[in-house]
Amino acid sequence: MVNEITEIFQQKFSDQPLIVRSPGRVNIIGEHTDYNEGFVLPAAIDKAIYVAVSPRTDNRIQLYSTDFNESFETTIADIKPVKGWATYILGVANGLIEKGHEINGFDLVLSGDVPIGAGLSSSAAVECATVFGLNDIFSLGIEKAEMVRIAQKAEHSYAGVMCGIMDQFASMFGKENSVIKLDCRSLEYEYKPLQLEGYKFVLFNSNVKHTLASSEYNTRRQQCEQGVAWIKVNHPGVNSLRDATLAMLEPLALIDQVIYNRCKYVVEENQRVLDSCNDLERVDLHALGKKMFSTHEGLSKQYEVSCKELDYLVEAVKGNPNVPGARMMGGGFGGCTINLVKEEAIDELIAAVTIGYQKNMQHELIAYTVATGEGTAIVNR
Repeated sequence: MVNEITEIFQQKFSDQPLIVRSPGRVNIIGEHTDYNEGFVLPAAIDKAIYVAVSPRTDNRIQLYSTDFNESFETTIADIKPVKGWATYILGVANGLIEKGHEINGFDLVLSGDVPIGAGLSSSAAVECATVFGLNDIFSLGIEKAEMVRIAQKAEHSYAGVMCGIMDQFASMFGKENSVIKLDCRSLEYEYKPLQLEGYKFVLFNSNVKHTLASSEYNTRRQQCEQGVAWIKVNHPGVNSLRDATLAMLEPLALIDQVIYNRCKYVVEENQRVLDSCNDLERVDLHALGKKMFSTHEGLSKQYEVSCKELDYLVEAVKGNPNVPGARMMGGGFGGCTINLVKEEAIDELIAAVTIGYQKNMQHELIAYTVATGEGTAIVNR
């Protein structure tokens, strides 16, 4: 990948680029808790976005995506949100300028093997690779944690998705053979060893992406904020669902059952993350797997961000002794399920689920076996 993107860059821009690699991520457990200031348990994976970039002496920005075979050009003065892949790069550049950093124009080629729209945070990887690269070529001296915030803001202001901090943080700070226990309020984090003991994570890509995804994501965020506002009436110290208990939620059931369900899921999911850390320390993968199934049930029935295809894929492996746990992963309404699968059973499982999914859902299934990987880094100068 490094040689390929370097060659394409040199053909297009006749310059030697800096190459930055930024991984996609899986989230073991802790879905939709990040924007509620809760806990998450993500890991960077061995699939990544690559950015080749070099500075210009003028104010032109020239971009090229190998995946889409598309070019995009603008100037520093004319940066604004656009449709498609370029907006993530432009959002990062705009974020740097808003923070008072001086940047010139730049040439950039984008490539990678993170499946787009599969819930593996390809957009966060693009943002992290871009901010890491621009920080280096313009000698801005920005710390990693600040780069994460700039990448997140690009998602908010340019892509229009009010995501939490998890995706960008996991991409930037990932570590091989580890998951990150991240406190999304303080950004305090610690690495937990991931000892899978003969198991691997297999992703089933549903190959559906319902149009509800972005709008409903933002709606869920608003519903959680409304729940907090109602809780605050009786509990002024509650500033997010991170502070709430199940007992505090009870009055919400009399006001609005939907908002009660949303909040109940988040409070329970936060506890599942903390309990899952204990499971990992004990290397109790069956206990972890049960929590994954519980998370899916909550996402499907309480938070209502699943879909029939994702529900089918989880039901298809439930009860299989070779699959201790599975759940939908990501924002919802499509994308992947993450499955904890015994290594020797992977091929047989993929074959069986692929046939059943095609027959019952009339969609092609794509399966990926993923391992953990390192976070954002320069791989070639």
